[in-house]
Amino acid sequence: MTGRFITLEGIDGAGKSTHLGFIRDWLASRDIAAEFTREPGGTPLGERIRELMLSVDTKASLEAETLLMFASRQELVSSLIRPALDAGRWVVSDRFTDSTFAFQGGGRGVPEARIAELERWVQQGLQPDLTLLFDVPLDVAKQRMAGNRQLDRFEQEKADFHQRVRDAYLRRAAADPRFVVLDATRSIAQLQLDIAAHLAQLAERG
Repeated sequence: MTGRFITLEGIDGAGKSTHLGFIRDWLASRDIAAEFTREPGGTPLGERIRELMLSVDTKASLEAETLLMFASRQELVSSLIRPALDAGRWVVSDRFTDSTFAFQGGGRGVPEARIAELERWVQQGLQPDLTLLFDVPLDVAKQRMAGNRQLDRFEQEKADFHQRVRDAYLRRAAADPRFVVLDATRSIAQLQLDIAAHLAQLAERG
């Protein structure tokens, strides 16, 4: 089977990470070899960058923040994603470049053309085969993030930041057919039925 690349996206609190276990089990039940990773992170260097980027103590310019995201991504693409896909394995990533367009672009105001330039350099044409965008209103996301842990540097941003992030995601989804927008206010069972259907369609491609 040809390797496939799946990404999960959404604003903080959308609940996308909840479904990674389901996707893992679905692929395993069909004997589809897969690698699971996350961004930023996924490699020793990437995980150190992740700690830095999510720390509430980190102060970084827009340019530095964007470049750090792509530094982590370069390590992940070269050491895990491309080798896995070349070997016929699937790759499932909790976030990828769409997050940079949404958070650094939509949220922070980094010009989209600048992000696209870095995307071309780092990815050399690599794009996900399927992007599952878990979409929720901001008030739902806020409720889900409340309570049992300290919020990271991005989660602590104000509501208008998260609204710009959501808007950026939805604009990208409307312009690219690889996106599937999932209403993540629905029950886990309903969402997983949809996820399974889209995974099955992807598997049928060969």
